Amino acid sequence: MKHYTITEWPVTHFFTADRHSAIIWLAIRLYVGWQWLSAGIEKLSNPAWVGADAGSALAGFIQGTLGKTGGAHPDVQLWYASFLREAVLPNVHTWSYAVVAGECLVGAALICGFLVGLSAFFGGFMNLNFMLAGSVSTNPILFTLAILLMLSWRVAGWLGADRVILPLLARRAFMRWLPIHLS
Repeated sequence: MKHYTITEWPVTHFFTADRHSAIIWLAIRLYVGWQWLSAGIEKLSNPAWVGADAGSALAGFIQGTLGKTGGAHPDVQLWYASFLREAVLPNVHTWSYAVVAGECLVGAALICGFLVGLSAFFGGFMNLNFMLAGSVSTNPILFTLAILLMLSWRVAGWLGADRVILPLLARRAFMRWLPIHLS
């Protein structure tokens, strides 16, 4: 049987596995995290998102989104508009709180370097939903940076909480599968 060795390209190794690139990922993580956290904090202090009139801002956004479904090349696909109309609008109050909580939690986690790959995934998922709703703004940039953070998860949180948390999680997962536990 022949054995093949596949060598990794040095550039991809540097950006996804070399701890020397951690400073680059720290800058990207802080930028993306601050974008999410500041958006969440802004909404947190707005009664149209959280408080007495919660959901009214989101309902207005969705009504605008539903208006972008017409024409030969609509900004919003009909399947996504149907999801917004049938699932989000009837529960707009709950979704409003979920958006604010999601933005704040993703932002804080990225700034702290806490489970960067997972945090970036949820941030990217929110960006994707905003883009599907026809909102461009900085969403494509943040979505792209989220993908890069997910790909570099091993080193993106090295200058953050992941430096401590990931080895603990790996040890716990490994220890669960050992037939005997070492104390």
